[in-house]
Amino acid sequence: MKSNKSKKVRRAAPAAVAVEARAGIPWWIYAVGAAAALFAAFQVYWPAIHGPFLLDDTHLQYALPGAERATLGRWLRGPRPLLMFSYWVNFQQGRAQDTLVYHMTNVFIHFFNSAFILLAIRKVTGWAGVDKQNSWILSLFASGLFLLHPLQTESVAYVAGRSETLSVFWVLAALDVFLYRATDAISFPRAGVVLAFFAAAVLTKEHTLVLPALLLVTDYFWNPGFSLAGIRRNWKLYVPIAAGAALGIRYVLGILRAAGGTAGFHMAGLEWYQYFFTECRVLWAYLRLFLMPIGQNLDPSVPISSNVMEHGAIFGLAGLLAVSILTWIYRRRFPLAAYGWFIFLALIAPTSSFAPIRDPMGERRVYLPFIGLLFIVVEFLRRWKPGRNALIGTLALVLVAEAGLTYQRNLLWANAVDLWRDTASKSRGVVRPQFNLAYAEYQAGSCTQAAEDFELASKYAPATFDLYLDWALAYDCAGNSQKALETLQKAVALRPNAHVYSQIGMEYGKMGKYPEALDALAMAEELNPRFAMTYFYLGNIHSIQGDQTRAIEDYRRVLALDPGNEPAQAALARLGAR
Repeated sequence: MKSNKSKKVRRAAPAAVAVEARAGIPWWIYAVGAAAALFAAFQVYWPAIHGPFLLDDTHLQYALPGAERATLGRWLRGPRPLLMFSYWVNFQQGRAQDTLVYHMTNVFIHFFNSAFILLAIRKVTGWAGVDKQNSWILSLFASGLFLLHPLQTESVAYVAGRSETLSVFWVLAALDVFLYRATDAISFPRAGVVLAFFAAAVLTKEHTLVLPALLLVTDYFWNPGFSLAGIRRNWKLYVPIAAGAALGIRYVLGILRAAGGTAGFHMAGLEWYQYFFTECRVLWAYLRLFLMPIGQNLDPSVPISSNVMEHGAIFGLAGLLAVSILTWIYRRRFPLAAYGWFIFLALIAPTSSFAPIRDPMGERRVYLPFIGLLFIVVEFLRRWKPGRNALIGTLALVLVAEAGLTYQRNLLWANAVDLWRDTASKSRGVVRPQFNLAYAEYQAGSCTQAAEDFELASKYAPATFDLYLDWALAYDCAGNSQKALETLQKAVALRPNAHVYSQIGMEYGKMGKYPEALDALAMAEELNPRFAMTYFYLGNIHSIQGDQTRAIEDYRRVLALDPGNEPAQAALARLGAR
């Protein structure tokens, strides 16, 4: 296709673009290139390949007690069955607490997504009139940028980030099937494949319901170009999508209701318009991180804009409107950039527009909209006119620099203490990152330091039951039973339950105060007779007091409630019982 500088130019339809002859490039060139890209991906993500489970990871099925006994149906229960099926497959491949196979799967999915992006950008740049050789150079660079950019780290190094990578895998597969059709109008079989991939995406993560917007914008820009004709032409695809829209809306509303206090239009303390004004600022933070990925933060503290004037929200909104208006006006002159901008806004809308989410900002939310930013980059690179060798050399240096930053970021993801220390230093005075730092230190055995950091977290906000409980465990780990007991008493004042009373009984037992320990454990049993650890601590006290028969009964009761309880199994083995 020849480029035309006229403002009235109409982009050629897909059928008008000749299929490239591939005979000139041996198959092994593609194989070597793919192998090199996969090797690069594993190199930059290797530091985190054995990284720990973090945040939501610890609440997913593979990390829960009894996961090995759960049926496949239990794994698939919930709104994201395909995502959970992928975790189930990983769980069958390795030990419950070995994250290697989970992280490797994430890297492979990320690699395939970069390949899908290569195909998509290669096709669209051809429609935009970029010559064949430059199209390959720019498409390879964009694919490499997607693969190696540090902004992607949270989606790939975070096991729960697979909700992004796997859902986007299906979205990009659908997009490529849509783009690489032989005729302007999509056929019924191809439309069926696109719809199947669309369904897979939604069953992986619901934000992918925005895929039809991506296809509609694509048809408007490129089939045949700045026209609604392509949309009408592809009715075979859009009519079924429209028919399912009502069900889709109902599905999403159900997800928002299930999210409770973390998302939804009726989220307590956060109105939809306040979230929107806040996101008008957050979008610019995402764009800054894309251009200059320095100062990344796992848990950024973003103040809410209660009105359009607060925290400069009006400037963010004005900037977005100005860019969108100018992009529309100059869409014919800069078609790739205009296409990229509008699909960026469309793809980020589910998480960064009107539906409030507890955390206004999260780097993994840019994983899907990232493709829009790549088209903007490609638009401006194709207008840069250095020599070809200079262009290739410059782009290669950019990728090396991005890879270096991603590698450094993954060094933090390799260790929970390092990651949360970095996060707490950037979100000073915020309780959650400080709490997570203290908990990571406790898990790593730095118990005295953990107790100090729990104390610091308690100064940032009113202490919660969870903070007191974990703080007490840190004191216990550090050998300070008196402090642990005092802290547990504060926890029980907030939420008297079997867990905290059993811990109180354990601490009294360590202090040799057995009557007080038995009283606390009796209270724990009264509150919840099915809390297994109550009987473990009872067994310990009975064993210390020389009543081995009752101790064995207690340990067996633990196993009746929790068959996989290792401390009880070890105690029975020590007593010569089964």
